[in-house]
This record gives sequence, structure tokens and C-alpha cells, in this order.
Amino acid sequence: MIAEEQFRIGYFGDMRREQAGATLLERVITTGSLVLRKIGGDRAGELSTNRFLGSPRVTPEEILDTAGTRTSLACAGRRIVAAHDTTEVNFKGRHLRREGLGPAGDGKTPGFLCHAMVAIDADDEALLGVVHARIWTRSAEPVSARRSREIEDKESFRWLEASTRASELLDSAAQLIVVGDREFDIYSQFVRVPPGVHLIARAAHNRRLADDERLFDAPSDWRDFGTMDVRVPPARPGDPGRIAHVGVKAGRVCIVKPRHGAKIDPKTVTLTYLEVSEIKPPKGKTAITWRLLTTLPVAGEPDEFAAAQEIVRLYRLRWRIEQVFRAMKSDGLRLEETQVTQAAKLFNLAAIALVAAARTIQLVDARDGSRRPASDVADQGVIAAAKAIGPTLEGNTTRQKNPHEPGSLAWLSWIVARLGGWNCYYKPPGPKTMRAGWNELAAMAAGYAVAMAQQNV
Repeated sequence: MIAEEQFRIGYFGDMRREQAGATLLERVITTGSLVLRKIGGDRAGELSTNRFLGSPRVTPEEILDTAGTRTSLACAGRRIVAAHDTTEVNFKGRHLRREGLGPAGDGKTPGFLCHAMVAIDADDEALLGVVHARIWTRSAEPVSARRSREIEDKESFRWLEASTRASELLDSAAQLIVVGDREFDIYSQFVRVPPGVHLIARAAHNRRLADDERLFDAPSDWRDFGTMDVRVPPARPGDPGRIAHVGVKAGRVCIVKPRHGAKIDPKTVTLTYLEVSEIKPPKGKTAITWRLLTTLPVAGEPDEFAAAQEIVRLYRLRWRIEQVFRAMKSDGLRLEETQVTQAAKLFNLAAIALVAAARTIQLVDARDGSRRPASDVADQGVIAAAKAIGPTLEGNTTRQKNPHEPGSLAWLSWIVARLGGWNCYYKPPGPKTMRAGWNELAAMAAGYAVAMAQQNV
């Protein structure tokens, strides 16, 4: 079965490589694995996958550009949060024979880094796909002092690069808000905001203000807007997260350029600053404090508290990029355990794993009733097979009927979950169930396509 064009991961200069890439993505999703033998199905398939990953025409840049273009179509006309962050993939305890990799965070173990951005619907909080990513390994050679280098020559430039890419790629969105954690607190980013983009960053630096006050002290005499409940994302696999009751303050601050800031950057920038502090955290839990800098307005808005609450809600969506990273790594595809040793192949595999992880999460999202079309994650051959298979999975009770609109992503997700072993009762299906079900559906779709072809002979 050849995937429709929107699910191909690149052309790579040849139709055969284009088809091989589409098949490889599907195999990673259906098997939930990055083990080449499992992906390939047999020895011949393993060798074929290895050749594809090692082809000089196959690059992570083309894989990620293709994914970004697909995501941009889903973002048109919608309010979008583009969340980004960096994750490290290291091979501690599995580093023998790794080729072409520099040191990981400990300065010794071979590894590489991936800075990725995903798009989330700001209104229904659904993950829409991968926007951008950069994959690289550090040099083992010493580098010059960080403060003596321009922002363009620092690793931190990846944050500005991702924001610019989001501006270019998602220009058809109704609104675009780029969100990042503490590493995103970069002065140059706030004074070089791309056209049509708003930013929300968690403040990392107690910056100097124009009135010689410090940023973190500014809210001391601000009025309390009120309190709200926020869902704190899970800290680790198995952690259900929790609801925190927080107080909110917000105001305008004029930040002074750092001493070692870029010469071309203006001397000050005025932003909205929010302080979000938990009130009476549960026993054994550390109270959360979020200090947020944003280009979005609060002061002067018709309902300033509502504007502040919305910024807090949008910032909370940043956890979705962490969810994708977990699905790539130890909580999902286990990228760090792959037997692939060469850097170029690893980077290609990492790009595919990122796209596959996002697509699996889309299916899990859909179980809650997404109205997005099934074509967000499946080609027409799979959808046609699902229409034929779906009724056979329904039972006699209301709970055993597919309650979703045919052709919707939620409708497809219900079918996939049933094929994965979900019984329509108890807890909702998780990623493992969805991967198992997708594997079953893909196999059935292949047989369905053959049967339809024979009927048409």
C-alpha cells in the first residue's frame, strides 16, 4: 500500500525512495519500534531499511520539511500554539561502536541533540503535527567563550531559528503563539519577534529593568487579579499530574538589554510579565511558581484577568512537546536503544521517530472526540478499510457502538483502539493499545486493497 502524498516523508530524488520512506514511517508506527529487524519484518527488510537510512539522498532536513508542510495545512485558519524544546539522546551503556557522534551532556558519552517544535490547536488542545526540528551533535573540540560569540554562533540560536520557521510555515494560521520554557528566555528573541508571531517564555533570568528594579521583584506591589486552577503536567511516566490552585499577577515591564547583548539589538524591550504562584500545594508537593514573559497584552484589555488566565492556559500547552519526546524515547519508541551506530543514519531515524511519535499521539488525542478528519493521520486506503472493518467491531450495547461521526479522526481512533484490544469500558486506550491497533488496521488495509483490486480485474 502506497501512502497518499501527504503522508510521504520526502521524495529523496527518486520515487522508489519516496515509497520506501512512506512504508518505513508506517512500519515504525505500527510496530512501535525502531529495531531494524522488527521494522523490516525479516532479514531482507532489515537490510532494505538500513540501506534507506544510509542513502546520501535521504536527509533529516527533507523528512522534517515534508512533515512541516503537512502540518501547515492542518493549521490554516486556526489559533496555533507552537511549542518547542530540546531533548538529548545519549547512549550511556550502549555507546560502543557509535560513529560520528560528539559528547552528550556529561561531556563524555556519545550522543546528539534534537530541538523540535510541534503545533497544537489553541482551542481544543489537539496536537496537529511536527513543525520544525534541528538534529545535531556537539563537537569534541573546545569552543570560544560563550559571551564573546554572537547569538547566531551559539547553540541557543536554535530557538530564534525555530520561531522564524514557524512564522514562515504557519502564516495561514489565524493566530500563532510560540511557547518555550526557561531556555527560551533570550533577549534577542523578544526584540526580533518574527512577523505575525506572539511569544510566551518562562523567565529564567532575574533581569534588570529600566527603573533599576529586578524582574522578579516587580510584582511585589501589583494587585492580585484572582485565583484559578491549572492542570500541572505529569513529571514522569506513570505520574497522572495534578490540579494546582494558583494566584495570578500581571503587569508591564521594561527590560534592559544584557551587558553582553548583541550590538544590533535595541537597548530595552517592553513585555507583559505574569507571576503564577500555587496556593497551599498538597503535602509532599513543591509549590509551582511560573514567571512568564510574553508579547501578548494583559494591561488595558477589557477583562485583564481573563487575558492573564488565557496566557497561563496557553503556556501550559508546552507540555505537549515533552510528551512527544517521551514517545520518541524511553516511554515509547526507545530511540536511545537503537542498534544503529552511524550518526547520519541515527539522525534520519530520529527525524522519522519524531514524526511517528507525534502521529501516534494524534490517535490517542482523537479518542476523546476530535472532529478533525481521519485524513490527518491515515491515507485513503486505510480509511476505506476502516469503513469496512468498523461495523464488525461494534457490539449490541450503546457503549459498544462507535459514537463518532464516520470519517472523523475520533471515529478512526475508536476503530484502532478496538483492534488494539480495548473493550469500550474501563480506562481509555493508551499509546500501546493504539500502536497495536494501528498495526492490525494496517495489515487488514493491505489485504483489503488486494481484495478490491481483484474484484476490479
